[in-house]
Amino acid sequence: MNSFDELCKKLTQDVANNIVQGRSWKDDEQLRFDYAVRHLLIGLWKKHHTHPDNHSSMQKNKNFYSALKQYRDPNLTYRMAIHAFDGLQKLDIIYVVQDGYYDRIKMEGSLTRYKATQRLTVMFEELEGHPAITLKPNIDIQTILLRHKIDGRRQIVAYEEDKDTEQWRINLRKINHCFSKHILDLQIKDTEVNELQERLLLDNDKQPIDLTHKVLVRIFTNNTFNEGGRFYRGWWQNVPSEYRPYITINSKMTQECDYSQLNPNMIYALHNHELGSEDAYSRVLGPEHREVVKEGFNAMLQANTELKSKPSKLNLDEVGMSWTELRQSILNAHKPIKDLFFTGIGNKLQFEDSILAEDVMLHFSKMDYPALPVHDSFIMHHAFGSSGELEEAMRRAYYNRNGKDIGVSNEIIIYQSDNESNNKTDETFDDILNPEPEYSQWSNRDDLWKKEKNSILSS
Repeated sequence: MNSFDELCKKLTQDVANNIVQGRSWKDDEQLRFDYAVRHLLIGLWKKHHTHPDNHSSMQKNKNFYSALKQYRDPNLTYRMAIHAFDGLQKLDIIYVVQDGYYDRIKMEGSLTRYKATQRLTVMFEELEGHPAITLKPNIDIQTILLRHKIDGRRQIVAYEEDKDTEQWRINLRKINHCFSKHILDLQIKDTEVNELQERLLLDNDKQPIDLTHKVLVRIFTNNTFNEGGRFYRGWWQNVPSEYRPYITINSKMTQECDYSQLNPNMIYALHNHELGSEDAYSRVLGPEHREVVKEGFNAMLQANTELKSKPSKLNLDEVGMSWTELRQSILNAHKPIKDLFFTGIGNKLQFEDSILAEDVMLHFSKMDYPALPVHDSFIMHHAFGSSGELEEAMRRAYYNRNGKDIGVSNEIIIYQSDNESNNKTDETFDDILNPEPEYSQWSNRDDLWKKEKNSILSS
């Protein structure tokens, strides 16, 4: 039993033989049962390679499987999901860490949490392959999501299809299809992997890196398709900025380009004002306080009220002034648009930058080149950055939308992995024959991908 598919087949049969024997299921029921077992095992296998100490979650609320069918996996039903979960638990394949609950008064709760048993962990360790290589991304999921705040909580809500949502879905399927054909990876040392994952677990705004997450969705907000619309759920979007230079596409190093002062440029252009040549953020308190001003500026665009209290993540220590003083300084420096602050226009600007992102990604997807979005920036094979092709596509998308030009900054960080150095003079003969596998996790995934690619080409 060397492959994940073989493991799924065996455990599905074991559950059927030992737990649900004697049941007479129709063909479609059997298929849904098989799918449910595989669904649970996929989640655990991915967790094994992402963060094995972390739990997985199971939705046991029957209503979940019938509500908002627009977003639900039609192959995953409540009945078969429960059969699969209970069966795997009785066979000592999974165990429950915490039962799910819901407090109707506090309107909060938790899903059932579970982990792989030692028995299943051993099975996973014996498998060939890696989820990011072996599992094919499902590009047919619902990718256009609408969110609304209900009772103080942001929730996904149903919507009526129209020509816009249909076209956005078609476009995003093309983009996701392109991404699915390439290996998107992170080349960092084995010793750094766990450190990074632990760091991300402690960040409420981030998720541990799961290299199988290559399918993007668009999330619109405030119950309208005129706000939000940014692209989410790509694993690279969880990577802290200092690690992004080590993202690889098809084993090759990448380069990131981002729009310069995108929000100021857009809001000035949309309201027929000239931003001018001076940096929108540096003009407030000087270049040394640019980043603090930028964060405050964007918070003021996002807010629906005067925002009298300091944004929670804003550190004012380095500027030596109160939030009230900084807020007024920003307003004074941007008098042409001062009435647009505190109007919630930030969500409308997100829609505008999502249009640009779609344009850029579609452009390169048609040529089968992935352009990975991080809101107002893109990560591509370094050749597209050094040749100026990515910058040109970004500028063109902005000009077509706004009738004005915009700056694009790009940076490529040339780094040399220790295992690639040719300048080591103190290596012993044994070191040369048995080098320290500092990048073994990345190298193993890379070898698997190349093997699979060659297999496809030769078939």
